[in-house]
Amino acid sequence: MAVSLIECDRTRSAEILAILNEAILNSTALYDYKPRTMATMDAWFDAKFKGNYPVIGAIDESGRLLGFATYGMFRERPAYKYTVEHSVYVDRECRGRGVGRLLLGALIERAKSQEYHVLIGGIDGDNAVSIEMHKKFGFAFCGEIREAGFKFGRWLHLVFYQLILSTPKHPVDE
Repeated sequence: MAVSLIECDRTRSAEILAILNEAILNSTALYDYKPRTMATMDAWFDAKFKGNYPVIGAIDESGRLLGFATYGMFRERPAYKYTVEHSVYVDRECRGRGVGRLLLGALIERAKSQEYHVLIGGIDGDNAVSIEMHKKFGFAFCGEIREAGFKFGRWLHLVFYQLILSTPKHPVDE
């Protein structure tokens, strides 16, 4: 399967929404209960564009979206400006084929080019595949919030992994 990376815009909203909603309904990758709406996606894209945050897609030779990756603000305080929290989602039919690795690698490169210093991944503690993928890219475990969520009749543990980048070259306070 030939995979290419693209910059996603609003024309990919329905495909991204389908991937997110499948994850909401069938996994603990997202701690949401109800599917998102197209209005939610409009606001989501507005926030991405306003913050100059990428939405990177992986497509096959027919142009079908196989997955996407993005990051956004970690916390609102100004001193966190060099830290972003990222997400990687792969269509359920395409998992285990290297799409997530391709997307995460591209996201790391984009974070470096935008002069970020830390990438944070909040991952469900039972998501061994995602945890292993992050470890392969050099992410280190940095914390756990036990019983942070409740979904599918059980308590969920949220683990955090971080990757410290060599950027920016000249960080400033303001």
